[in-house]
Amino acid sequence: MDEQAPTDSDLVAVEYHRFQITDPDGPVADDVDASVTGLVSASGGMIEVSTGIHTGDVRVTVESHLQRPDPGTGWEEIAEISCTSSSGELLVTSFMDEPADLPSLAVQGAGTYRLRVHARGRDRAVDHTVMDDVVEFYLIQSWPAAHQDAVLVKAADGYGAQVRARRASDTVVIDHEDSLTTRSGRERDILRRAERGEYF
Repeated sequence: MDEQAPTDSDLVAVEYHRFQITDPDGPVADDVDASVTGLVSASGGMIEVSTGIHTGDVRVTVESHLQRPDPGTGWEEIAEISCTSSSGELLVTSFMDEPADLPSLAVQGAGTYRLRVHARGRDRAVDHTVMDDVVEFYLIQSWPAAHQDAVLVKAADGYGAQVRARRASDTVVIDHEDSLTTRSGRERDILRRAERGEYF
């Protein structure tokens, strides 16, 4: 029987069509291009969730389990990705690493986890910034599990189809000053992506 860990919800700041799931001690996943699922990917060792709005707040609910739960109902897009926590913390953060007021997704501490990300409302305000009302909602379920490839579970919104239609990003070679573990490195990466028209 699954003993569910604390469930909580909070507003999370979105920038450049994304928010993140990170470990304070380092990388959580190998790179997975956004075109694989159109919802969840990994870049620079961080999990990224693609949002319809460009900048603003979305509502995120986290739900940690000890074993694989059933997917939530009433969601438009659902995808899964694996990750590993070395510190025992998997935190939902803004794109610039500001942590949300949400419990860790690593219910059993350090180890490998499966994340199931659900999304609703991504077609309501695509590319908009600083929405007065929250229009996008996310549920992230986590449970301990061996590594598996990222998969798309459900596809029903137009924004996800748009992301999946894009080709995998060109490889970018960066030096130590451009490391994605530093704020300046992330800002340079944002500028490079923007120059190539890669906003999600």
